[in-house]
Amino acid sequence: MNDLFIILTASLVAINAAILGVFLVLRKMSLIGDAISHAVLPGIVVAYLFSGDRTSPLLLLAAAFTGVLTAVMIEWLSKKVKIQSDAAIGITYTLLFALGMIMISGWFKGNVDIDLDCVLYGDIALINLDKIIIDQNLYLGPRALYIELAAAIVVITITAIGFKGFKLLSFNRDYGISLGIKMGNWHFLMMAMVSLVTVVSFEVVGAVLVIGFLIIPAATAQLLTHKLGNMLALSIFFGVIAVVIGYYAAVWMNVSITGAMISVSGLLFFIVMLFVVIKSKQV
Repeated sequence: MNDLFIILTASLVAINAAILGVFLVLRKMSLIGDAISHAVLPGIVVAYLFSGDRTSPLLLLAAAFTGVLTAVMIEWLSKKVKIQSDAAIGITYTLLFALGMIMISGWFKGNVDIDLDCVLYGDIALINLDKIIIDQNLYLGPRALYIELAAAIVVITITAIGFKGFKLLSFNRDYGISLGIKMGNWHFLMMAMVSLVTVVSFEVVGAVLVIGFLIIPAATAQLLTHKLGNMLALSIFFGVIAVVIGYYAAVWMNVSITGAMISVSGLLFFIVMLFVVIKSKQV
């Protein structure tokens, strides 16, 4: 049963990340997911100081706020200060992540019960230790499963309602601006969702490898199609397939579960890429 809960939880991580990853890849903003996943650390630390609870919704709100702040800083540096976008991303996320490290190791040491290794690398094998039990003996599954499920409901609902706005943002932002649509609002809403997905995934896959869930399935899907609907479906498919194969490969080889999932995802990318190259030479 624990195996099923791990696969279900990781699959929800893959679905959430695959949906947002498609828009990031289409907008050539893959690195901003990496930036946000690291830059939200100061927000989490401050929220923990006020709440004293790692499961508090305040942490998610603070992370979402810090993620949007990260996007604003990157936008300001690249558009107003005229710094190259990749340099703006590097400056912003390393600065904020370093600030979070100083908070944990120095300023608030002893007051913040946050394990930096856990934030960076996560450990999906341990999610079953934090259980939801009702009536003293009815086990409903790990808490992480329900947190990811709630995030999935938020991501799918907002994406479905705002599909046209996100599509315009991805393919023709200037046209949207010419119609009087405030495309900046759609951009920052997207960044808030990326922050939410990365933060709720820290415990499961960590801040480093969540980027693999965000980018690799979406990039694999882009090799096969450029239609947004098809790309979303394929991205989710490749993400979930990598979770299932990666989990059983990790158990068989007795290695890191998350590492195996991302490795399988990368392998799928190169298999699809090879298929596309061979097919293009046959035409």
